[in-house]
Amino acid sequence: MDETQRPAGNEMWGGRFAAKPAAIMQEINASIDFDKRLYAEDIAGSKAHAAMLAAQGIISAANEAEIQRGLDLVLGEIEAGKFTFSREREDIHMNVEARLAELIGPAAGRLHTARSRNDQVALDFRLHVKRAFQETESALVRLIEAFLDRAEEHAETVMPGFTHLQVAQPVTFGHHCLAYVEMFARDRSRCRDALARLDESPLGAAALAGTPYPIDRHQTAATLGFSNGPTRNSIDSVSDRDFALEYLSTASILATHLSRLAEEIVIWSTPQFGFVRLSDAFSTGSSIMPQKKNPDAAELVRAKAGRITGALVSLLMVMKGLPLAYSKDMQEDKEQVFDAIDSVGLSLAAASGMVRDMTVDRQAMRRAAGHGFSTATDLADWLVREAGLPFREAHHVTGRAVALAESSGVRLEELPLDVLRGLHPGITQGVFDVLSVDASVKSRRSFGGTAPENVRREIAEWRTRLAAK
Repeated sequence: MDETQRPAGNEMWGGRFAAKPAAIMQEINASIDFDKRLYAEDIAGSKAHAAMLAAQGIISAANEAEIQRGLDLVLGEIEAGKFTFSREREDIHMNVEARLAELIGPAAGRLHTARSRNDQVALDFRLHVKRAFQETESALVRLIEAFLDRAEEHAETVMPGFTHLQVAQPVTFGHHCLAYVEMFARDRSRCRDALARLDESPLGAAALAGTPYPIDRHQTAATLGFSNGPTRNSIDSVSDRDFALEYLSTASILATHLSRLAEEIVIWSTPQFGFVRLSDAFSTGSSIMPQKKNPDAAELVRAKAGRITGALVSLLMVMKGLPLAYSKDMQEDKEQVFDAIDSVGLSLAAASGMVRDMTVDRQAMRRAAGHGFSTATDLADWLVREAGLPFREAHHVTGRAVALAESSGVRLEELPLDVLRGLHPGITQGVFDVLSVDASVKSRRSFGGTAPENVRREIAEWRTRLAAK
C-alpha cells in the first residue's frame, strides 16, 4: 500500500481522514523538533487544567488523580532524558498526551476536555516567553550592577568623550559606564512593561469560541501564576502573538545596545586606542598570527544583534496577513523566538563577563583625553563667563586659539599667555585653571554631567533603585 493510502489509524484527527498525510506533509507539519522545548509549560498547563476540570465536576476526582500522577511520570521521563519524542505525533502536546495514555490508559483521554491545541499552545508559548522576560530582566540587573561597580571604581578616571568618533570633550570613564546603565535600565523597564501586558491566561478559550463546559478560567489563571487573570476574548486569545513580538522588539533594542557596547570594547582594545584589555577568558588567538589576541566575545555579541532583529522581522511578516483566529502559519512563531531567547541570554552573560573582566588603562585614557583640543569648549565658556563675550564671539576666538595650537604642535593649555592675549585682551592667567582635562570634568556639575561628584551621586541613586525593585 502506498504511504499516502494507509489508514489514518489513531491520529488525533483520524476520524475525519481515511488516509495518512503525504510524507512531505508530515515533514512540513511536524513541530516537535523545536516545540519540545515547551514540555514543562505544557505539563504545567495540563495539570492546572485537570485540577480545574475535577473541581468543576467535569471529570472525576479519580480521573484527575490518575492524570496528575501520569503527567508527573511524563515530566520525570523528559527531565531524565528517557522520553522518546515522535515526529509522527507532530508536537509537544500530542507527544505528552500519547505517552500519558500509555501510562494511565483511558483516563488520559479526558484531559483534553474543554480545551484545544489552539489555547494549549498559546498558553505554553506565553508561559515560556513570560519566563524569558523574567530571566532577561534578571540578567540585565546583573549587567547594570557590573557597570555600577566599574563606574564607582572609575568615577575620576578621565577619558575622551567622542562625537563622530572624534575627540570632543573630556569625560570620566565612570560617567561613560553610567550611560550604559541608563540604556540597559530602559531595556529592563521594557521587560517589566511587557510582562504586565502578557500576564493573562488564554487557557479555556478552546479553539476560538470558548467552550460549553462550566470551566473556571480564573482558577487555572491563578494556578499558573497569571496575575491579571484570564484573557477576555476567546478569538484574540488564540490568535494573539503580541507577547512574542514584544519580546523580540525588546530583545532587538537590547541587542542594539549590547552591540554598541561590543563595538566600543572592540575599538578600545585595539593597540591604537589601548583603553582596555580583555583577559584570555574573553579572547581568542589566530591560527597563523601568534601575536594576535582577538576580542571575539565582543564581536559575537555585536553580530547577535542582526540575528535577533532578523527574528523580529520574520515574526512580523508571519503575523501581518493572518485573518482571525488561528492559522497554521503561527506554528512558525517559535523557532525565531527560541533562538532570540538563547542569543539574548548568551549576549548578556558575555557582556557582564567582559565588563567585569576588562582591565582599564587609566593612563592611556588620560593621554587620549588631552588630545584633539578637548578643552576648547572650556576656553569658550571661560571667555563668556569671565571676559563677558557673547558665546558666538567666544567660539570664534577659541577656534583661532585651536588653529594656533595645532600649527605650533602644542596643546591649548601649553599656549603662552601673551599668545592667548593676542587673540583677546580679556584673557588672564585664570584661564589656565579651566584648560586641564581634570578641571574640565570637575566643572561639569550640571544635572546629568560628568563631574565625579555627579557620578558618585548617580551610582548611589541607581543602587537604591535596584534594591527597591
